[in-house]
Amino acid sequence: QVQLVESGGGSVQAGGSLRLSCVAFGYTYSVAWFRQAPGKEREGVARIYTDEGSAWYADSVKGRFTISQENAVNTVFLQMHRLKPEDTAMYYCAASWGRVADPPVEDHFGYWGQGTQVTVFS
Repeated sequence: QVQLVESGGGSVQAGGSLRLSCVAFGYTYSVAWFRQAPGKEREGVARIYTDEGSAWYADSVKGRFTISQENAVNTVFLQMHRLKPEDTAMYYCAASWGRVADPPVEDHFGYWGQGTQVTVFS
């Protein structure tokens, strides 16, 4: 079993930055951040393989978001810069014991956090 605990969401003006954290209690290999805006499907925005640190990004966030990890504290971060109103969503951390293909899809992740809200106002 893996427990994921997210934090770091909030409200920020467009152009601002936020950093989300996901602490994993248990083994993880693939960790991804998904987001879901009201009335929209959940979408993957970034993914990291914890053994090698390689990352994948959705085109909509490439160049603005960075996924990283600090293994000593079992934490994966999502640093978000130049935020836009369309980034407003509930953000979820998800984990898998295996190496998932890109783009990450919900069905490939067996463990999920409770979500943290990000609101970007103009």
